[in-house]
Amino acid sequence: MIRIFGALTHKRYHGFNELQIDGSEIIPTLPETNVLFISNHQTYFADVVAMFHVFNASLKGRDDTIKNMGYLWRPKLNLYYVAAKETMKAGLLPRILSYAGAITVERTWRDKGKDIQREVNPNDTENIRIALEDGWVITFPQGTTRSFKPVRKGTAHIIKQYKPVVVPIVIDGFRRSFDKKGLRLKKKGILQSFVIKPPLEIDYDNETIEEIVEKIEYAIEQHPSFLKVIPAEERAVEEQLNKQREWRY
Repeated sequence: MIRIFGALTHKRYHGFNELQIDGSEIIPTLPETNVLFISNHQTYFADVVAMFHVFNASLKGRDDTIKNMGYLWRPKLNLYYVAAKETMKAGLLPRILSYAGAITVERTWRDKGKDIQREVNPNDTENIRIALEDGWVITFPQGTTRSFKPVRKGTAHIIKQYKPVVVPIVIDGFRRSFDKKGLRLKKKGILQSFVIKPPLEIDYDNETIEEIVEKIEYAIEQHPSFLKVIPAEERAVEEQLNKQREWRY
């Protein structure tokens, strides 16, 4: 399944659009298990698919490039991603994509477009623990594709409890290239950026949940202070896109 979808989506990042990668030399140096990738989120699926491409290409010796799809022949199989159960049940294609390594979780703050308050399902965190013990896990700690939304404390709890190597990733250009789901190509000729940062230095025993949350916000460049450095015109466009997404959702 990874080979098939990898081949079908390759031109979306290297052809129709171009994926500018930085820092992929970090990937082969990571341990085989207990690695947690944290990233900002722009589409439901295109972000994750890009990570599958970049990680597998890097493991096959391709630094900062996904040229030559040969890296898909023997893909990394112990690679998982955290996704909302609601999202992965919304249609046939998401259900199929869930077999590529989805760890489905119940949102505690939103369900079917409505704000809710729900206790964390212990099975969800247990599944993440199992995945970390087996390999690498991708998560989007804001839990939404809208920019500069707060980081959910659940990610910080997972980091503090399971002590993974935490690798930040910052992406951009995906919401201009794809629709919200990341399944339909919306525009060609877009430069997408994909920056992999060095693992975070975290004092798992002494840092508080709040301190870890703030560290995550800075690492994935979603701390409110980053809004100040975005040009006013771009910030206005970003805010308008967020409003449109919220209305559609």
